Amino acid sequence: MLIVLSGGGTAGHINPALALAEVLISRGVDVMYAGTPGGIEARLVPEAGLEFKGFEAGGFNRNHPLTLPKSLAKIQKSTKAARAWFNQIQPDAVVGFGGYVCIPVARAAEQMNIPVVVHEQNSVMGMANAYLAKRAQAVCLTYEHAGQALADKTKMHITGNPVRAQVFDATRESGRAHFSIPEDALMLLITGGSLGARHINSALAHLKDTLLAYENLYIVHITGPKELDSVKEALSLTPDEQARWQLLGYTDHMGDAMAAADLIVSRAGATSLAEISARALPALLVPFPYATEDHQTMNAQACVEAGAAKMIADADVESEQFAQTLCELIESAEQRQSMQEAAGQRKTMEAAERLADIVMNVAQR
Repeated sequence: MLIVLSGGGTAGHINPALALAEVLISRGVDVMYAGTPGGIEARLVPEAGLEFKGFEAGGFNRNHPLTLPKSLAKIQKSTKAARAWFNQIQPDAVVGFGGYVCIPVARAAEQMNIPVVVHEQNSVMGMANAYLAKRAQAVCLTYEHAGQALADKTKMHITGNPVRAQVFDATRESGRAHFSIPEDALMLLITGGSLGARHINSALAHLKDTLLAYENLYIVHITGPKELDSVKEALSLTPDEQARWQLLGYTDHMGDAMAAADLIVSRAGATSLAEISARALPALLVPFPYATEDHQTMNAQACVEAGAAKMIADADVESEQFAQTLCELIESAEQRQSMQEAAGQRKTMEAAERLADIVMNVAQR
């Protein structure tokens, strides 16, 4: 059996696809990946050991209608190229994870009667997935709300968002060793995603004295590469303070960081939430307010309703409410334990297996 995965543009589309690939390969399935040649998938996919095929794709600017013909021509050309590729490799199914590249890849599959599965990570379906979901054989969702516009609910499946094995494989011991955190310390992890979050960084810098007053609190603060210098300057940590407040622009060891942490302050992107859920990590979420259709707020709200997280609006991140909520989480082991148990009920660890079951079932029909 050969399955082609497709997704591009952001790590939020690519990482769930790679998580699915790990499960499929463990079951003896061959996997190839179709993405854009200039996207980050062109680097991440070969690094994961998968064969990668590039197809040009791009969106259009709604404020500039003249960009539409160029986008459509690119999609048409890539659809033809994908058909030629499928003729060579004969896939049994195609799985789209979002991003414009999924459109020509999935359209080529449809034209050749190759079944298509769509996976949506967020609480609001992206444009490419919404287009493909109408004709897909199965539509797999992290949040049920994302499928509300789907006419045929019988093909809708709530699988959760797959997480790569490296997130599960990290242990508290290995994580604490990597970041030099004492075993009996309380660790706060702060991250705004791969690009950082200026507002979160600023708010935490203002809370420096409050946080360092907790003598047993250690902080690993991932600022984003572009924010590192400005956060260093704002914090002005002494050598003694640096021993307890580590500043990193980026880390390739997020699995270790989450395994070592006792709580996290984070944005509410789909991949971040899936990893937080997989580690059952108590979270204070600050959704990015400019995400499409405010989907990060909806993502976060689902975690809050499950009892696994607290949420503060970005506009309130420098307020007394944010400081008070964070301090309560630091001080209350009972509250953290309750949130951890709630997060464990979400069964994110099983998402890749559930999605693999559906994909293989569709491919075998």
